[in-house]
Amino acid sequence: MSSIPADDEPRLGDHSADRRMLLLAFMSLVVGTGGALGAWCLLKLIALATNAFWFRQWTAGPSSILDAAHGMQTFFTPMLGSLLVGLMARYGSEKIRGHGIPEAIETILYGESRLSLKVAILKPLSSAISIGSGGPFGAEGPIIMTGGAIGSLFAQCFRLSAAERKTLLVAGAAAGMTAIFGTPLAAVLLALEVLLFEWKPRSFVPVVVAAVVALIWRPMLIGAGPLFPFQAALPMGIWPFGAAAAIGVLIGLQSAALSTLLYKIEDIFHRIPLHWMWWPALGAVAVGIGALIDPRVLGAGYENIQSLLDDSMAMRAILLLLAVKALVWLIALGSGTSGGVLAPLLIIGGATGLAVGHQLPAGGGLWALLGMAGILSGAMRAPLTGAIFAAELTGRFDALPYAVIASAAAYATSVLLIRRSILTEKIARRGRHIVQEYTVDPQDLLQAGDLMTPRPQTLSGAMTVGQAVRFFEEEAAHRAYPLVDEAGTLIGLVSRSDALRWKQDGGIACVSLAEHASDASISIAFPQTPAGHVADLMVQTGVGRVPIVEARSRRLLGLLTRHDLLKARHAARRNEMREHSVMD
Repeated sequence: MSSIPADDEPRLGDHSADRRMLLLAFMSLVVGTGGALGAWCLLKLIALATNAFWFRQWTAGPSSILDAAHGMQTFFTPMLGSLLVGLMARYGSEKIRGHGIPEAIETILYGESRLSLKVAILKPLSSAISIGSGGPFGAEGPIIMTGGAIGSLFAQCFRLSAAERKTLLVAGAAAGMTAIFGTPLAAVLLALEVLLFEWKPRSFVPVVVAAVVALIWRPMLIGAGPLFPFQAALPMGIWPFGAAAAIGVLIGLQSAALSTLLYKIEDIFHRIPLHWMWWPALGAVAVGIGALIDPRVLGAGYENIQSLLDDSMAMRAILLLLAVKALVWLIALGSGTSGGVLAPLLIIGGATGLAVGHQLPAGGGLWALLGMAGILSGAMRAPLTGAIFAAELTGRFDALPYAVIASAAAYATSVLLIRRSILTEKIARRGRHIVQEYTVDPQDLLQAGDLMTPRPQTLSGAMTVGQAVRFFEEEAAHRAYPLVDEAGTLIGLVSRSDALRWKQDGGIACVSLAEHASDASISIAFPQTPAGHVADLMVQTGVGRVPIVEARSRRLLGLLTRHDLLKARHAARRNEMREHSVMD
């Protein structure tokens, strides 16, 4: 068994951090640059694919699908792009299927944050083909996967732990999102709410560094300023706060319905007697039909987002865009093609918010903004990200209080209606349950001195081996007992297995336990040691009873067992759920 020096008292603090955090922050300078360059490459690939599919031009210059979406080309072009994506997934890597964020989460939690070079290349390429050919997706999911792959590949060049690789993977994802949208605060919050599954200095600081680096690169690579600026006076009074909450509830209902419908559609595709390689092409049939009804559903649709915020659409156009975009997006995403969810969700939520806003006295694009904030919150279960993202995208931080209200209302509605988000449901269907609630482990709040059994029964060092054998045969109620000298100083730990071994060696029956145990090395803890550290010690050593000693003198104070730790955990959970009245 391993020993802990008697004078090695635990260093307790509010946070766990060491110099490795600074190393990761320095490495994030490279990852942030890589994420920004990855975002630039992705946008250029999308532009190149758009020009190639719709204008037969090999250029990465700006273009709009709406300028070429006429006749049967509108129907067949999405099918061609989706067929290519299916072939790439079949013969390249299946990891490029889907919108990227669930795949990133699964890699973080179950894949030790290792992404391959193949995914780093094929994911942006397949997404560019999908979006450029008219797929109703955005670039954010692919850039999260691509930026994450850049961070993961860079981390794999060094001797880093899985937790450190996770930090750099998420830093790359946050950098990519910042470069695409110019939203560093929302990128950091998305990392915290969706990807990191922790809030620690070792991950928070490097992610912030990467996002800031990407923000610095953005004006040189992509452009400066808010992506969707709009001008609209905010309504005055109390009623807009109530209206924001009502829109949030409505959007929460909508996000729950979208998630449910998406996976019902995915179930339908799984019942089709064709290899999944062909599913994206089948889904693109719905995209083509939808585009014949309303060509605005093709591609990322950033022009639609701007029009919604500018309140420049008639009610009929808003409702048509809402219905057709939602339907073709659900079918295309359910088919397993490659593309993101943020841009479609922004259009769907924005259209819903603006449709409701047309029935209100004032506000214009504000209600579209609230719909966007609410649907990101309700669908992705990221309320802070939703509110800040909407404010940063538009530069309207004066609307942030309303956005927070709408996000909170949508979040509350969504979590009450459906068990999982649109992101985690896919992972759960693979047999992996994810908990997105961040809580402090009760064992990290309690110390060994709080849980130990004080003044436990001990064995004296003067007892002979023979007496100890008889004690375990006739009187012992426990599997192990601390061994102390006359002053109460811990000498060792004697177990039933020791007694069985000694019984077979009759030559040491007269030897005192103090002599026999003088060279023994045992695991100990101190009253200030966090209970979680003691639990780790039990796992490492295989010993279920750890003596608690005074740090300097090694005088025995108590004994902490596995049962004590389990009782404390159960008591903490029970007290958390227990209801109290005012008079209690």
